[in-house]
Amino acid sequence: MTKIKKTTKEIVNRAWKKGIVIPGFNIPYLPMMEPVVRALRDTNSFGLIMVARLEWIKFESGSLKDIRDEYEKVKDENHTRLHLDHVPVIDEDDLLVDYEAVIKEAIELGYESVMVDGSRLGLDENIACTKKIAKIAHQSEIPVEAELGAVMGHEEGPLPPYEELFASGKGFTSVDEAKKFVDESGTDWLSVAIGNIHGAISAAKKNEKKLEAKLNIDHLAKINAEIGIPIVLHGGTGINKEYIMKAVKHGIAKINVATAIRQPYERAVKESVKAGQKAVYQAMLEVINNDLEIANTKDGLLESTL
Repeated sequence: MTKIKKTTKEIVNRAWKKGIVIPGFNIPYLPMMEPVVRALRDTNSFGLIMVARLEWIKFESGSLKDIRDEYEKVKDENHTRLHLDHVPVIDEDDLLVDYEAVIKEAIELGYESVMVDGSRLGLDENIACTKKIAKIAHQSEIPVEAELGAVMGHEEGPLPPYEELFASGKGFTSVDEAKKFVDESGTDWLSVAIGNIHGAISAAKKNEKKLEAKLNIDHLAKINAEIGIPIVLHGGTGINKEYIMKAVKHGIAKINVATAIRQPYERAVKESVKAGQKAVYQAMLEVINNDLEIANTKDGLLESTL
């Protein structure tokens, strides 16, 4: 029997149908990648290795190519795929980004899925930008993730009071807009805002404990019923486990994890890179075994032989 390598789209679709969540781990510092891959292998789980544009602009991941080259050294295709996270059309500093060029470069370098983030645009503009990227990516059989709604946290200024934000639903992904977006944009996965927030990236706040966010599960269920594609949850660190487990039952197939492994690395690397890597590995075990409970789920996601 010949083993067939499953595509990222196939794996995420299977996770969505089986009610298993796939974590995506952001790599703001290159030495973090090896312990992330090792932890996935050691726990027989599956995850995406990710880099977002802000991680080579504001942290030390270097570039798209640097991440790709490091991935090639340590990858394990039984447990990992390489994903391009947030490439914004307008970034966290309100600057226009040549997002099309960045995403084309990633596809040429061998990234196996990509994200275009037009969430700071109006609905029709976001649809148009996503549709453009979907056309480009799908020519190479690469799935596209997009975002609708305001997942806050990366901006420089202070957030409004969180409880006020949550109660008002300000910035939440609209159910009707989500249906229109998916119908017209060609996106394969949709990142939504349902109370989740990103970890802070400003120099003043990036070391602070992340605010514990809640999720509006009823709102998520309504989105899930309308759009019929895998849903992505950004800002996975710090959300109460009960919310995460319920969210997976209502369409969340991918969850992004950054702060939970970045902050332990930043603290421990002051001693040595080796200490930083050990801290990442231990944080990974906590996420995989306890926070998400996905140890030993890899086989159910990748099984396929001819």
